[in-house]
Amino acid sequence: MASPFIEIPVGDRLVKVTNPDKVYFPEHGYTKRQLVEYYVAVGEGILRATRNRPTTLERWPAGVFEGARMATREDYARGQAGMGAGKSDAFYQKRIPKGAPDWVQTARIAFPSGRSADEVCPTEVAVIAWAANLGTLTFHPWPVRKGDVDHPDELRIDLDPQPGTDFSDAVRVALGPARDLLSELGYTGHVKTSGKGGVHIYVRIEPRWTFTAVRRAALAFGREVERRVPAEVTTRWWKEERGEQVFIDFNQNARDRTIASAYSVRPAPHAPVSAPLTWDELPDADPHDFTIATMPARFAKLGDLHASIDDESFSLDALLELADRDEQDHGLGDMPYPPNYPKMPGEPKRVQPSKDTDNQ
Repeated sequence: MASPFIEIPVGDRLVKVTNPDKVYFPEHGYTKRQLVEYYVAVGEGILRATRNRPTTLERWPAGVFEGARMATREDYARGQAGMGAGKSDAFYQKRIPKGAPDWVQTARIAFPSGRSADEVCPTEVAVIAWAANLGTLTFHPWPVRKGDVDHPDELRIDLDPQPGTDFSDAVRVALGPARDLLSELGYTGHVKTSGKGGVHIYVRIEPRWTFTAVRRAALAFGREVERRVPAEVTTRWWKEERGEQVFIDFNQNARDRTIASAYSVRPAPHAPVSAPLTWDELPDADPHDFTIATMPARFAKLGDLHASIDDESFSLDALLELADRDEQDHGLGDMPYPPNYPKMPGEPKRVQPSKDTDNQ
């Protein structure tokens, strides 16, 4: 008979793990207990990526099985985001769950809609383990700290391969024009796998700019990389215009848009994780090599490869000046925001080109 619960020591706390033998990843038989133990093993790293940051929890309480799906916007509208017959199998938790221990801290954040919420704000590894027990596979921290939730301290460069391209294409862009531009700007970039097919580069920035300004800087970065390798990179927002290129997703820097943290588990059958890498490792890296089964030993051997990420932070002035030149010299203004955002100042029409009757 399966144990109803166990308790795992995490720092000075005992974290209860209910149904520890429940299989979360049927392909390899990985259980909830193994998921929690994974997060404890890489605790220093996952906490560095989430500490004092409002964090959305991507919960898969039924596990990752064939046919499992994430809640859609329609599910939320019908009140069917969560477990149960006819409901979705996974959902994003943007408010602290009811019954959370009193040592789980929160941060108040505001959504583009104007609504607000108190999100989980990790301060210790026990919070990560507690969330994993709830079926949290992926942690999505905001690029801000609890003390100032309106000024990001992180520029996120998301290299997203489009159909017809793959991880190797994202690696080539990261190692070539993206890394060259980082060097010219004087930035230190910390690189990781997305846990799927992409590459993420994080740059710590001074928390002096709004989300709008940081997004504008990310768009300027992407456009400059696109200028250098136009056949390989695109910043076009509409999928129908991207082609077989690597998309630099500037909108990941908009308010309430988040990226899976370093060490987060992704909802795929082999339990992959978002793995910090050195730049020297990147050319030969295979994202399939980094899983909840392999990462603990790697972490024990190498430690957190993003351990120095907080050592220095950088100015966005140069990128914002580049954005000004793009607009003044090349007529390149803003790009569309995601569909759930209110219309933003200076934003072009939010309609995909094939449906824009004004241009037909």
